[in-house]
Amino acid sequence: MNAPARQGGESLGTLRAWGAAVLAPSDTARLDAELLLADAAGVPRAAVIAFPERTVDAAAAARFRAAVARRAAGEPLAYLVGRKEFYGLPLDVAPAVLVPRPETELVVEQALARLPPEAPCTVLDLGTGSGAIALAIASERPLAAVTAVDSSAAALEVARRNGERLGLVVRWIESDWFAALGDERFDVIVCNPPYVREDDPGLAGALAFEPRAALAAGADGLAAFAAVLDGAARHLAPGGELLLEHGHDQQEALAALARERGLAAVARYRDYAGHPRALALTAAPRVGAAVQPRLPRR
Repeated sequence: MNAPARQGGESLGTLRAWGAAVLAPSDTARLDAELLLADAAGVPRAAVIAFPERTVDAAAAARFRAAVARRAAGEPLAYLVGRKEFYGLPLDVAPAVLVPRPETELVVEQALARLPPEAPCTVLDLGTGSGAIALAIASERPLAAVTAVDSSAAALEVARRNGERLGLVVRWIESDWFAALGDERFDVIVCNPPYVREDDPGLAGALAFEPRAALAAGADGLAAFAAVLDGAARHLAPGGELLLEHGHDQQEALAALARERGLAAVARYRDYAGHPRALALTAAPRVGAAVQPRLPRR
């Protein structure tokens, strides 16, 4: 579709209609157009809707047209506007990190169910990316000492920036999983690792713009889980739990991998669409040992 006329200023309504038409038949075409236009014009989305007669200058219109073209090519909206809300927190995002997904909020909820609001506790977020999980937990449990690690320095820079802007205290560490943590132990370890199969067509489609290293994990999608499970028991405090997000068809295989490494499944969770999505694990006690959980369980 041709771009709207550029002489004499262009109205928000005309630009919005053009953008929505270009992005059709996407179910979110109109919403995406409104958010991209608001970002390009430097106004709230509400203004785009309420004042369609307002005009924008040529520079803003050009930014909008360029953003619509990139969105039509499949680039995530969050990268185009530079932010994404997660668990009520506005997070900066960039191509160095995955776009936070709503299903990952399930892992946050289950972590919070295990962390008492009135007592100090320790939390580790493995592969933190934008810092979404760590910051959500820190915002809800101010007494928790939250540590977040990632092997990507670029991702950690995004996470640190989010923490500073939100005024939330998290210890950020560059590390390949547990490598830089010595003998530290944590009451709750949370991890949303790469779990997409290397041959998944999505890696060349909808996921193509996101960092492949944060998505793909071997032929069966389980390689990162194995690495995390190998070190988990050594870094869980007595009675502590590991919460893992996983693919919708990986729960049984993941539970089997955990058993092989001395970890027992204590709970399984489905996401809001009804798909298996998360597993809670704890270090299986030695025969005859009685390990009481330090933290409440749902």
